[in-house]
Amino acid sequence: MKIGITGDTHGSQQAMRKLLSVTPPVDLWLHTGDHAEDANLLQNLTGIQTVSVRGNCDLFANDTKVDEFLVLEDYKLWITHGHKYIQWKVTADLGYWAKALDQDIVVFGHTHVPLCEYYGDTLLINPGSPFRPRGGSEPSFAVLTLQKGATPEVEFFKI
Repeated sequence: MKIGITGDTHGSQQAMRKLLSVTPPVDLWLHTGDHAEDANLLQNLTGIQTVSVRGNCDLFANDTKVDEFLVLEDYKLWITHGHKYIQWKVTADLGYWAKALDQDIVVFGHTHVPLCEYYGDTLLINPGSPFRPRGGSEPSFAVLTLQKGATPEVEFFKI
């Protein structure tokens, strides 16, 4: 299963269209918030199911949850923007919560910086931002490949 991951799009339709111009085929989209409404645009443009969460800038996304939990290919995925959980250090804070929530993979945003690293047995993935990258990163998104019994693979794409 191929899962496209984006977030922190902040309403930029231009960034969304650039992202889609270089996206390989995916089965599902995840949007990590900060303009969660962009997830609707993503789904409308691609026809692919899109799961989104509310970020700290999503003041009017009342129908969008702060956290979503999915089970895909026997992996437990927690999708969150991250702003409610990151206090001191991204890896340690999200790793702690992932362990407490018994999750295998955390997909998050908020920092606008691409990240793919393990905290213990938990894989933490941030796709970066296709519109407002930070920390010297370039506009980006990610694709997560999951297959039951195989190690998850993450590929970052620059736009």
